[in-house]
Amino acid sequence: MPLLLPQDLVVSVSGFRGKVGRPLTPELLASIAAAFGAFLRADGDEGPVFLGRDSRTSGAMYAAAVRAGLSSVGTGVVDLGLVPPPPHHLAAEEAGAAGALGVTASHNPAEWNALKFAGGDGVFLDAERMGRFQRFLAEEEIPRAEWDALGIMEEDGGAIERHIQRILALPFVDVEALRKRAFHVALDCVRGAGGRMVPQLLEALGCRVSGMGLEVDGRFPRDPEPTAANLAGLGALVRESGAELGFAVDPDVDRLSLVDGEGIPLGEDLTLALAAAAVLPRNPGPVVTNLSTSQVVGDVARAHGVPFHRAPVGEINVARRMQAEGAVIGGEGNGGVILPELHLTRDAPVGIVLLLQHLLQGDTDLSTAAGRWPSYSIVKEKVAFPRERVGDAYAALSRELGAPEEDVQDGLRLAWPDQGEWLHVRPSGTEPVIRFIGEARSPERARALLGTARRILGG
Repeated sequence: MPLLLPQDLVVSVSGFRGKVGRPLTPELLASIAAAFGAFLRADGDEGPVFLGRDSRTSGAMYAAAVRAGLSSVGTGVVDLGLVPPPPHHLAAEEAGAAGALGVTASHNPAEWNALKFAGGDGVFLDAERMGRFQRFLAEEEIPRAEWDALGIMEEDGGAIERHIQRILALPFVDVEALRKRAFHVALDCVRGAGGRMVPQLLEALGCRVSGMGLEVDGRFPRDPEPTAANLAGLGALVRESGAELGFAVDPDVDRLSLVDGEGIPLGEDLTLALAAAAVLPRNPGPVVTNLSTSQVVGDVARAHGVPFHRAPVGEINVARRMQAEGAVIGGEGNGGVILPELHLTRDAPVGIVLLLQHLLQGDTDLSTAAGRWPSYSIVKEKVAFPRERVGDAYAALSRELGAPEEDVQDGLRLAWPDQGEWLHVRPSGTEPVIRFIGEARSPERARALLGTARRILGG
């Protein structure tokens, strides 16, 4: 019979997630993995699935269940072990895999875990294909393989090293000059999978590293999301060690946040802006980000005379728009940098190298490099709101605020370019709330913009 998913399992285009034990059990993940293998085979993808996991304490247990589930439907498994999504997805793409399956819950707390699904191109499933997979789960019997047709299991422990070598071989990375410069870097990997990769990359670049949270045990010492509010420890480490700058990555190593030489967090949106500033002088071309990312990324694109595009929120939406536009750099304002010259996955190690190369070429420090661009303030809030009234809310906001620019790709985005302000309103994909994101040249003006929107909606 088709698989019946628990009601408290959080299901979205980004995967299936929940707390360890309730509702996530090895039996549930084995069944979902089996269904994914069968789904890929039904789609004509006969190759192996590349499996990776993060550092969470439940990761090895769930990865074993996933291996068994895939093999039970005749799907081969290449187990990469403890490896974050960037090298995981790149390995699957380079090998021509049928797909990639990650046991990882990104920046969720340590008691959570999840399954995330990517195709053979190393890119997360888009809404259309994820929708088909969810219907497959709900409607189809999982066809188990006979004893002599079970999927073959292999292990591959070299994905991280191959990824690092691919980064170092990028044409605009001057490895010898970076080694000679020998940056002193503070690093916080929050005891996630980054501890296996980022120190190794920085060592290859000749950096001196003062680290914290480099243990790879999944026992996160703080909220693992690398927002400015969570980087006080890294700021202190920068000041105490005398480091020139600080890097923080999330447990998936796909988001990168920056701390300057004074220990002050710069905000996640500047990561993509500075990465674009590093790429565009050498390789001018379109830039893509999502509707909720700071306008400073657009400022960088305009300064280099290249097209700038916005896509709906979500890594897969940005990646597909990058493909369509032939973008040379893109990503999201949460610190996610996508460099298509390498692959179409958010990649914090790539972001680190781009930032160091940018500072090297400009013979400058991080604070000065950031100070070359306009400063904005983003404010984010969420308010309980009935989903059936969202359409009326958009109409009221559009009518009352009268913005010169309006975008309805993903909720409603209103912009006042001459004033340096915008407002993005969209429903949450996982809870009955409406999210408000506003940006202006001062935090007071950004808060006032959100306050006006709330009053219009009666909040």
